[in-house]
Amino acid sequence: MTAQEHSAVARAAQAERVARSHGHLVIIGGGEDKQDDMAILTRFVELCGGPSAKIVVITAASAVCEHMWETYDRAFRDLGVTRHVHLHLQSRRDANDEALIRDVADADGIFMTGGDQKRLLAIIGGTALDAAMHAALKLRGACIGGTSAGASAMSGHMLAQGRAELHPEKGSVSLGAGLGFLHKVVIDQHFSERQRLSRLLSVVAQNPYLQGIGIDEDTALVVERGVGIEVLGEGAVTIVDGRSMSTNVAEIADHATPELIDVRLHLLPAGSRYALPGAGGAGDDRRIPAPLLEFLENITKRNPIS
Repeated sequence: MTAQEHSAVARAAQAERVARSHGHLVIIGGGEDKQDDMAILTRFVELCGGPSAKIVVITAASAVCEHMWETYDRAFRDLGVTRHVHLHLQSRRDANDEALIRDVADADGIFMTGGDQKRLLAIIGGTALDAAMHAALKLRGACIGGTSAGASAMSGHMLAQGRAELHPEKGSVSLGAGLGFLHKVVIDQHFSERQRLSRLLSVVAQNPYLQGIGIDEDTALVVERGVGIEVLGEGAVTIVDGRSMSTNVAEIADHATPELIDVRLHLLPAGSRYALPGAGGAGDDRRIPAPLLEFLENITKRNPIS
């Protein structure tokens, strides 16, 4: 068999794996290892279909996009990936360019780097490229990864800016529109390292229908749509659920600290795995506590293209 034939067989096998996939999200809290064992990036490549997969790297969140591309180009090369390309997006016009959209349309994996999530959404939100990413995930079962800003951008409600260092504060944090791969959640990153629990509580206090997800550095929450979740890396994923809480946030002044009573917190360290009952994934035989099952059902929901 010639090298060209070997390549064609590998691509066909990879396409078959992707076709059987439900689609994955790899949501990384930033600071993932890019030089040593690269456990999270290795898993991302596996979920894309292996080293023969076509992976598109979107650096639009970063103001130093060429430097960012060099970093991930080297990391993916070290993992044996040969079909990875840089989507150089400087404007919304770029994000509607047919040639760039074709790169996304036949990609097995799409990776969004860190930077500023507001910058990322200003460039790609609501564009043809945005639609192509949804189609890749939901129709072809592709894998979408995002780290730091790229992680925060994945939910429909995106944590845009704000600080709450010691205690939750009313009005200290603002939300924006995200990409909408997940709904009814908001994602924060660099979570433990930057002590962002108060910030996430501030969001949940004023938006109790949203469950907060805080992801530590070098840690990833992997979501397989319709199946389950797993946590990879060196840290943990924190889930803040205020849907049943009592609070006086509507009565207090801006920047005051609200009462938050009966807020639920779940901590999932690296190695945690849960699957929906009957889905057949890892952890399928475990009894899942009802509050966590509600989170699992929401985050793995196979939302249609809207």
